[in-house]
Amino acid sequence: MIAIGAVMIASFMDLLDATIVVVAGPALASSLDASPAQLQWVLAAYTLALGSGLITGGRLGDSYGRRRVFLAGLAAFVVFSALCALATGPGWLIIARTGQGMAAGLMVPQTFGLIRCTLAPAAQARAFGAFGAIQGLAAAAGPLLGGLLVNADLFGLGWRTIFWVNVPIGVVAFVLGARVLPESTTGVRARLDLAGVVISVGAMLLILVPLVQGREWGWPWWGFLLMATGAVLLAVFGMVEAGIRRRGAQPLLDPALLRVRSVAAGLVVSLLFFGAISAFFLTLSVYLQDGTDRSAWATGLIVLPYALGSMATSGVGVALAGKAGRRLLITGALVLAGSQGLLWWLVGGGQVPGYWSLAAALFVGGLGLGLAAPILINIVLAGVPGRDAGAAGGVLSTVTQLGGATGVAALGTLFFTVLADQPATGEQVSRFSQALSSVLTWEIALYLAVAAIMLLLPRTTAQAHS
Repeated sequence: MIAIGAVMIASFMDLLDATIVVVAGPALASSLDASPAQLQWVLAAYTLALGSGLITGGRLGDSYGRRRVFLAGLAAFVVFSALCALATGPGWLIIARTGQGMAAGLMVPQTFGLIRCTLAPAAQARAFGAFGAIQGLAAAAGPLLGGLLVNADLFGLGWRTIFWVNVPIGVVAFVLGARVLPESTTGVRARLDLAGVVISVGAMLLILVPLVQGREWGWPWWGFLLMATGAVLLAVFGMVEAGIRRRGAQPLLDPALLRVRSVAAGLVVSLLFFGAISAFFLTLSVYLQDGTDRSAWATGLIVLPYALGSMATSGVGVALAGKAGRRLLITGALVLAGSQGLLWWLVGGGQVPGYWSLAAALFVGGLGLGLAAPILINIVLAGVPGRDAGAAGGVLSTVTQLGGATGVAALGTLFFTVLADQPATGEQVSRFSQALSSVLTWEIALYLAVAAIMLLLPRTTAQAHS
């Protein structure tokens, strides 16, 4: 189990980095004089780069050695974390965050392969259980640690400490991994689908860049043309992948997987589900700090019940996945919609909600997340032959990250657009309340759409492998 310690430390660092930045967002935006669009890119660049590299990173590990690729990704993650901490402007920080995401795309996919090749079957179950516990711990620690570090202002570094903290942790994980992790490969060097990577990333950028920057650009006609071009490029991506599959090679995304109803429905649900979650925490953090004048630490304390609620029900979600997977996902989505409705009511009056009312609403949302999130992989893998399960899981992980980037882009833009349209003479909290309420309205609709999709999916399809 000592060998797996490096993998667990790195996994914790990656998961922590995805949440810690949200609470620190307003502070770093103020320090670097970053625009709302640039703040969105600080979050979206990481998830977009990570999502784009997961499948390729997994294949690099299979072909060239999981230990080697894991350590290379970990070293790059540490270097880019330091570059994030040294950023002198928003452009620098966005580029460094992109590098962080690319490094995580190399590092993260090796986790399960290293666990399987390092441990005996009985120990693997314990390791995967520990991995799940680390996910919950990172979700809970991220907002708190982010708020604590920003407020503590250690050595006058302020928000920069959220990135500096990765450096010593990453160095320890690297030394430990280099000493004790064994090497493992599949013995087959698969040809990488570089064309698929380039086309898919290009398509996402053509859609997301004008979406995020549109308000600052004044929504020019050519911005909509870029988004339409991105949509066309996605269709081209599908045709290219189909051609690669026909030639007997391994595409980035096997189009045949999308013909499995559970996979198609599960990927759409993942896109909506995680898009809503990622955008919510960005907009909530800005509302709490800039709108209600709370500190980063107070914001972390408010967000903590969400993580605790998720930890409370995630075990139930895993245990009952086989018997009631679809119903749990529907229930979780409806609970999340109810939580967002309660928050909409709390902030809609233009007053400053108290801690306990906000914490209660967020705790309910966490309960819903814990019920729904663990079920998604079961839904996607239902009806998929065992030989394709790894590919389907990789696609799910990728769509989850891309959904987060898309959610931050779309709903974050909505938030800042509504905020900018409010009269500057109005009360500060009322202006931010209007902006957050508009996001919550769409979030309710997204969670209801998730529930509706699962209701329409035949039970036999949704639980074929339960």
